[in-house]
Amino acid sequence: MEKILILNGSPRAPKSNSKRYAEIFMKHYPHEAVYRSVTPRNHLSLCKEIDDYTQVLFVFPLYADALPSGFLQFLKTLEAYPPARKPLISILINCGFLEHEQNEMAIRMIQLFCRRNGYSMGSILMLGSGEAILDTPFKYIATRKIRQLAQSIASGHYRTLTGTMPLSKTLFRMAAEIYWTRYGKRFGTSKRQMQTMEIEKTRFSQGVQ
Repeated sequence: MEKILILNGSPRAPKSNSKRYAEIFMKHYPHEAVYRSVTPRNHLSLCKEIDDYTQVLFVFPLYADALPSGFLQFLKTLEAYPPARKPLISILINCGFLEHEQNEMAIRMIQLFCRRNGYSMGSILMLGSGEAILDTPFKYIATRKIRQLAQSIASGHYRTLTGTMPLSKTLFRMAAEIYWTRYGKRFGTSKRQMQTMEIEKTRFSQGVQ
């Protein structure tokens, strides 16, 4: 029986959407699945643990059209301390953009890492509107795609899957504006403040990441 190690590369892993996606995957994966969060202090231990698995699933959000910096640092450690038996790598990535293809650059980065370090690629799932879709009536789309991902990995019939909310760009932009305006009010931040760079100073002074 093939078991899979799920590595959450989100910088806010304990409260991340990536964790929620991983939980859905585990419900639909028919074999043993173990979940771990990538933290600044566990890179070496994860590299050792990977040696016990035939399959690894990277779950992470798109950050600035690339990989989260902490996850990128983990990959550098993995490159320096590779497992004796290299597992097959699959990917579940989500982005806040409506278009799932915004994830393609980050996917290419993982593919390059795998080619250079001798890992085979498995299945890929690229989700758009990832920051919101799980809390909308369109959650079924994400759930269905994650189920298909789990089935493809379990069966060995690897494929690339995509999904997003079935909205026009105009409707998605309107919905996003309403969401973030309401979110800002919870922290005493106005829409006008969020439209300036001053919001970054406020974020970091409050320790929000």
